[in-house]
Amino acid sequence: MTTATIPRLVTAKEFAMMPDDDMRHELVNGEVIELSGPPMPTHGRTQAKTNDALERFVEPRGLGETFVETGFLITRAPDTVRAPDVALVLADRLPDGDLPRAYFPFAPEIAVEVVSPSDTPSAAHERALMWLDAGSPLVWMLFPDSRSVTVYRADGEIFTLGEDDVLDAAPVLDGFSVNVSDLFRPRNPRRGRQAHA
Repeated sequence: MTTATIPRLVTAKEFAMMPDDDMRHELVNGEVIELSGPPMPTHGRTQAKTNDALERFVEPRGLGETFVETGFLITRAPDTVRAPDVALVLADRLPDGDLPRAYFPFAPEIAVEVVSPSDTPSAAHERALMWLDAGSPLVWMLFPDSRSVTVYRADGEIFTLGEDDVLDAAPVLDGFSVNVSDLFRPRNPRRGRQAHA
């Protein structure tokens, strides 16, 4: 009779100590999963523009900090560490002085995911619900191909905005807004030529 071997679950601390193999990984219920390779340029640009929009609002006001592809430990025993494309952590949850040398032990106030063409709508929906279940009050799922944002709120509201709409950050940030089109807009080539003239 053959006995099945049960794989040993990895802790968040062990996951953090794993050697870098140039691939992207997350820890899900104690199991290391390999994500797709480095993001494509459109993904990276959308990620950068979204981070920039949030950062320009929160930093001058001392409201918090934004993070890119940073790990959040959202379940324990077994441990789950996920990394949104962009995250906002409000100031009252940040330590004084240096940041911890460990994953944040909570979900961010805003979790932003840039949806790749290879992701299915159901997979994107499940990932958004995961952040809500972990405690994020607001999740943005950005779709570069359709230039749209699907907003998930902890109160159960889900809606999609097109590039002619304005995205706010209620109920997390009062007064924040950005044109959806600005999150997907390519660099202005005329402005770039002037900068190098």
